[in-house]
Amino acid sequence: MAKITWPEAMSTAERRAYQQICDPEGKIFVIALDQRNGMRQLATADEETRKGISMADLGEIKADIVQYLGNYAPAVLLDPECALPRVVDEGILARDVALVVGMDASGWKTDENSLRQTQVVPGITARRVRELGGTAGKLMMYMRPDKEGENGYCAQMFKKTTSAFVEEDVLLVVEILIYKMEEETSEEFMQKRPALIKEAARIAIQNGAKVLKLQYPGSAKDCAELTQITWGVPWALLSDGVDHETYLKYLTIAMDNGAAGAIAGRALWKDSVSLDPEERRTKLEKLGLPRLHEILSILDSH
Repeated sequence: MAKITWPEAMSTAERRAYQQICDPEGKIFVIALDQRNGMRQLATADEETRKGISMADLGEIKADIVQYLGNYAPAVLLDPECALPRVVDEGILARDVALVVGMDASGWKTDENSLRQTQVVPGITARRVRELGGTAGKLMMYMRPDKEGENGYCAQMFKKTTSAFVEEDVLLVVEILIYKMEEETSEEFMQKRPALIKEAARIAIQNGAKVLKLQYPGSAKDCAELTQITWGVPWALLSDGVDHETYLKYLTIAMDNGAAGAIAGRALWKDSVSLDPEERRTKLEKLGLPRLHEILSILDSH
């Protein structure tokens, strides 16, 4: 087994949690299942049916994804609104699979400048993450560092949340999503995107982030530069809704250039989401599991 090295800023408890969200060789691998509205959209194309999908219905879907897919990974990321504490209390989550608890509420608020502001699920704190059986917490932030600078809403939220997790000695994974402003063209946004991802990561680290979940920045060169910016702070590649083959390509490039692993969601299981239990279980076994092993293969090769 390869020697696992750790970011120096982590406490003993944080290092232990980090180890548990990694494979035996020290690469992060978490299956992200904290989506709510996004999962509703995948479950059915019919808008009226979609409106009727309750949190309990989503909980059923997530329980199956955990049982038939998540339990084959080192860790799963789940939300506290429809998945937790059920999957723990009912023994659905395997005893040796780490649990990352998502703190962010579905959707966002906007300020007077149309900047998105992440909201936290009421009552979900570092202590509550521990009470839910969590190995670590996860906070997702929508960011436009070019619009809000180094001391805006996101920086203040990072500072407040990372400090609270340090006080409780619980590991926090920070996820960053860069987004297009309404007045921008797609071409303008894509030009800015690599620099925005790198600058957002820098701001997060400056305000206490110890593990990052980031979008693909655009190229091998951008990944290498991102690794330099985050030096000492591991970053894992999120799937960002792309198809599985695209994610495998991006993950290979990212791992070649310093990424620490994968935190993958829809690329793995989006084709398996169904309101019919038998259909989704079959698809998870025939589509989801092979995809999981392909990701593991990439991680193993690094």
